[in-house]
Amino acid sequence: MSWWQDTVCYEVYPRAFADSDDDGIGDLAGAAARLGHIAELGADAVWITPFYPSPLADGGYDIADHTGVAADLGTSDDFGRLIARAHELGLKLIVDLVPNHTSDQHSWFQEALAAGPGSAARGRYLFRAGRGPCGALPPNDWQSAFGGPAWTRVADGEWYCHLHAPEQPDLNWRDPVVRSAFADILRYWLDRGVDGFRVDVAHALFKAEGLPDAGPGQHQDPRRNHLLPYYDQEELHPLYREWRALLDTHPAPPGAVPPHHRVMVAESAVFDPSRLARYIRPGEMHQAFNFAFLEADWDPVQLRRVIDASLSAPGGGSVTWLLSSHDAVRPVTRFGSADRARAAALLMLALPGSAYLYQGEELGLPQAVVPDDRIRDPLWERSGHTDRGRDGSRVPLPWSGDRAPYGFTAAGPGHTWLPQPDDWARYTVAAQEQDPASTLALYRTALRLRRAHPAPDPAAPPHWYSAPGDPYLAFRRGTLACVVNLGTRSLSWAALGVPGRPVLASGPIEGETLSPDTALWLLDTDVPHPREGDGHGCAR
Repeated sequence: MSWWQDTVCYEVYPRAFADSDDDGIGDLAGAAARLGHIAELGADAVWITPFYPSPLADGGYDIADHTGVAADLGTSDDFGRLIARAHELGLKLIVDLVPNHTSDQHSWFQEALAAGPGSAARGRYLFRAGRGPCGALPPNDWQSAFGGPAWTRVADGEWYCHLHAPEQPDLNWRDPVVRSAFADILRYWLDRGVDGFRVDVAHALFKAEGLPDAGPGQHQDPRRNHLLPYYDQEELHPLYREWRALLDTHPAPPGAVPPHHRVMVAESAVFDPSRLARYIRPGEMHQAFNFAFLEADWDPVQLRRVIDASLSAPGGGSVTWLLSSHDAVRPVTRFGSADRARAAALLMLALPGSAYLYQGEELGLPQAVVPDDRIRDPLWERSGHTDRGRDGSRVPLPWSGDRAPYGFTAAGPGHTWLPQPDDWARYTVAAQEQDPASTLALYRTALRLRRAHPAPDPAAPPHWYSAPGDPYLAFRRGTLACVVNLGTRSLSWAALGVPGRPVLASGPIEGETLSPDTALWLLDTDVPHPREGDGHGCAR
């Protein structure tokens, strides 16, 4: 089995993780200093979001140099120390590859603006003449994911395409220069020793020939509609096969410790499991993010449907599970309670495949409310101040202390790049390490049990004890069983016929009764287990 097939990967959003130079902004040196927290948690890998030079029009995903390091996050040497420290702790390191677009401050785009219509420089992007009198209308009806048209007009009258913010012009992936440059970018980071890439917006690089209109009624939820002319095109897959071959054959850097399997993970917002499976066919991506699971409600029927569909879809990679990310509302807030978020964590970590955790999830952080005048997410302005955006999940982590900045920085209260809530003292790592009933204790125990009792086959569906339509989920994979009560009444888990002894619960259990919004793990009685505190005593 390859390391990525059942890995637990921890996402680091570097500006919000840890600050080493006391400017109120997290950085690579701060991340390196805090990697021990991730290793102690029990994760196997770290995914770090963009740390490249960026004007920050979209939180770092508008990149001005795909092989550089942002000055406010550190230096190339700092990155080298980060990856060395990760490997020293036994952690794999995955970085973001952002191939759909660049920053409008990228040298290529600045060259394209200066070169004018018809130039080779403009051929690297999607410049087109407008429609209507004097070309005053956008070339087609495409909409930006951030609201408004996906086209912006430049001074000479041409329009350029941007599926996200206007500061993020989309690249033309039929241009051989673009294709060659990104192969070099992959090689550069492989030579630095990275263990893989999370490919941003992996479903949108190629747009349909001729850039046809999407048509009326097609934009209400474009991520769910694979028929859109700017999503999920067939030309993606030969490209990903090229990249997979590059990863499989590129030599390991000097001093690297085997195994050298490097991975690609698709951020592909495709909700049809059969189409998503195409991204992880043999010879393409290793994994694809499971957005259907991320966006599922606290509903047993919906969750069961997503789990079954995810594990039954064809494909060659392992299934991924995630409850949160830098783009999503935190589970405590999304599900409506801390109890549900804790139960959801045990559900996710019991499923066969790989799990992705987002920093602060292990602390049970709720979504923070960022004051209007401190919001940075472009969704806020682009929506006319109706969508507060994603900043609430990107607030700096609380590490210690009873007031902001909670050990994140020594810059002092009020000097973090996004403000921290006044009531986060109870969520700090230091406070939770002293509490055996904390969410941190729950995650640490769950990850140790998960590692000690892995799924025999990370791609195989579990054995279900519950039926579709039941107000609970109960299943076994290998020696580990999980029961989650999603109903409104207490549940006798023993009456379900699930064998084993309880070793971990997301909340208090009384005898053989599981309260609503509570999850329980059981192990076969003849299998030893770690004597770790689970927050409620049932693993002691």
